[in-house]
Amino acid sequence: MSSAQQDNRQDNRQDNRITPTPNFSTNPLDTSMEWRRLLTEALGAFLLTLVAAGPATISAATGQQISQPAAVVAPGLVVMALIYTVGDVSGAHFNPVVTLGFAIRDDFPWRRVPGYMASQFVGGILAAALLRGLFGNVGHLGATLPNPHTGDFAALVMEGVMTCLLVTVILGTAHETRLVGHNAALAVGATIALDGLFASPVTGASMNPARSFGPALISGNMGTIWIYFVGPLAGALLATLIARMLHGRTTEEAKKAATGDGGH
Repeated sequence: MSSAQQDNRQDNRQDNRITPTPNFSTNPLDTSMEWRRLLTEALGAFLLTLVAAGPATISAATGQQISQPAAVVAPGLVVMALIYTVGDVSGAHFNPVVTLGFAIRDDFPWRRVPGYMASQFVGGILAAALLRGLFGNVGHLGATLPNPHTGDFAALVMEGVMTCLLVTVILGTAHETRLVGHNAALAVGATIALDGLFASPVTGASMNPARSFGPALISGNMGTIWIYFVGPLAGALLATLIARMLHGRTTEEAKKAATGDGGH
């Protein structure tokens, strides 16, 4: 058999091979499945807000007080579980300032930012609406409010500091995906719980405008909502600067983590 015939047979075998179609959750370039990513972000923000705002609402409705440690650890646990569960679908942001931080770091495309943020706010609003439908407008529906004894400025600064810590951890674990792997879920969930344990009496420990906006809107407590936009925004911007100084430019692993290709 001539070498030309052997080459033709090899080419025919290669042509007959079936190229597997990438799964939507590991192919961030497949825009036809963007709705699944947006649905995931809305669902994640919904569950996070429900778990974070639920303790205050349920305590007021039932008269049985849920402890402060339980109330602040629960959001960290749900975020940890969701990162493991759906991190490969959307990147598991669930927070507008996390999406913004990823975009500023060039880990996440700017054209997808509005859709992600809209989904996150919708999720937070739906969670607050569910709480009101079930229990009535009690306990401020778990709205994050500054402590009157420490004032608005302290709440603003603490929200900035807590968010800076949270986003620094998120960006750092995404940057080192090959080293950290799925343990990033533990780091992020633990950071949310940590922030709540030491600072929730001052601010309610939001670190997330979508989580704060939903209960504030549905309960009618919009007077101090600016704190929970300005503080987390400032903290996220500082975190991106810290990430640049500590880690340098972004990596392909970080882009995969932020977009859902590989998860956190």
